[in-house]
Amino acid sequence: MRKTVKFGGSSLADSAQFKKCAAIIRADEARKYVVPSAPGKRFKDDVKVTDMLIRCYDIQKKDLDAGLEYFSKIEDRFDEIVTGLGLDYSLEPEYRIIRSYMEEGLSKDYLVSRGEFLSGKILSVLLGYPFVDPADYIIFNSNGVFEEQKTAAAFRKIADMESFVMPGFYGATETGRVKTFSRGGSDITGSVVANGMHVDVYENWTDVSGFLMVDPRLVENPQPIKEITYSELRELSYMGAQVFHEEAIFPARAAGIPINIRNTNKPEDEGSWVRTDDQISDSHLFITGVTGKKGFMSLSFEKDVGGDRLPFGRKVLQMFEEAKVMVDHVPSSIGTMTVVVDVDEISGKEESILRRIRREIDPYSITVERNLALVAVVGLEMRGVVGITSDMLRVLAEGGINVRMAIQGIKEISLIIGIDEQDFERAIRLLYEFAKAKNKELRP
Repeated sequence: MRKTVKFGGSSLADSAQFKKCAAIIRADEARKYVVPSAPGKRFKDDVKVTDMLIRCYDIQKKDLDAGLEYFSKIEDRFDEIVTGLGLDYSLEPEYRIIRSYMEEGLSKDYLVSRGEFLSGKILSVLLGYPFVDPADYIIFNSNGVFEEQKTAAAFRKIADMESFVMPGFYGATETGRVKTFSRGGSDITGSVVANGMHVDVYENWTDVSGFLMVDPRLVENPQPIKEITYSELRELSYMGAQVFHEEAIFPARAAGIPINIRNTNKPEDEGSWVRTDDQISDSHLFITGVTGKKGFMSLSFEKDVGGDRLPFGRKVLQMFEEAKVMVDHVPSSIGTMTVVVDVDEISGKEESILRRIRREIDPYSITVERNLALVAVVGLEMRGVVGITSDMLRVLAEGGINVRMAIQGIKEISLIIGIDEQDFERAIRLLYEFAKAKNKELRP
């Protein structure tokens, strides 16, 4: 048995947290490959190291001396951790390199990635594990796109390593330019390492004991999710649940490696397991979770298309694509093309898109509906159950909530419901109560 273990920022916020992580790793000899994040908040109003580094970059672009002065605060943060751990070790050589790059003019990705880099340096000394720089093994192309096959080939060079610490969040292009994943990307690194080293389990350590069926800010004491499939997790992540970085699913899923979400502050808790569809147990929840997001709008275009339905839809979607606006859903009918988009995505682009559609497609009418929220009910085993969709819609109707649209894919793993934003919280609570009752009925 071999494991990759990733620790989030809250797990490495200070020296006490570093000690907890080290104790967790030493408690299980299978924990071979360690992926650390940058230190997170130590208390409520604290600042994450990554945010400090972003701030440092913005300052040094305008005033190098001020940037170097601000960087000394980041040095103090790491020195405090080293001192608290009682290590005979200094990060000063690394600070000198970073400061020299700042003086020469460095990329934002390079500076922002140093939080994980310095965490990794400390943790490798604390554990006595070799330090492996992801810039040598996690490969991006010149456009900043992750290169899966080249990364897999690079990992074959270290396949025989018994253990190591590899910082999360970044890699590099083949020319050596440091490139970061999107925010929260240490989860992706952990998954890439799990895949590349062919481990049996990927443990992701954070400050919660796994996933919950619903946002605890909306429902008091929601039920935990002990087991969830990759496909369910992806649906929940996409629809707004802050459970796991969506892109981190793919490398582990491709290798069939289960992910175990654990709590650094409660290591005795089993947490939640993420598995492939064919790995689920008899205790798997019928409905896994309820989530959603506000801040959507729909744009509907009506036109007598006759036999030209294909180019009509293609042209509409092409205009959104060329404007770099992600279309979330397309709940359309004959003669009417409707797209649902995130308000933030289309901000500043709406009028130009509509002008182009009027000019090039000339629809009979254009209808724009705002203040839309989407709620998703997710469960692998909902598929094929007659009447469950109508039951959920009836629950909302009886609660006085108007359903403006309902979308269900052919796999029936999720039902996405569009409602007015003002009904969002109430809809979440009603559907959670329905899900909890259905789970009790079908999983007594």
